[in-house]
Amino acid sequence: MAEDKELMKIIPRINELAHKAKKEGLSELEKLEQGKLRKQYLKRFRANFKSQVEMMKVYNDKGEEVTPRKVRDIQRGKGLRDD
Repeated sequence: MAEDKELMKIIPRINELAHKAKKEGLSELEKLEQGKLRKQYLKRFRANFKSQVEMMKVYNDKGEEVTPRKVRDIQRGKGLRDD
């Protein structure tokens, strides 16, 4: 939850800097801030995406589970599977 609130602060600032960069350019300090914010955003995005992938189960047309073994192993390690 705290990370979500922090992301909600990061995104508007990233957008603000992007608009300013297109209109008038950024100072060196603003360019550094933009890079730092983008790295923070991508780090959180990747972590959230990884978590979502690790939670999913995949089924084929016949209704059989075909979740990749690597994902199943991760799920077992986190106690999300009992098979």
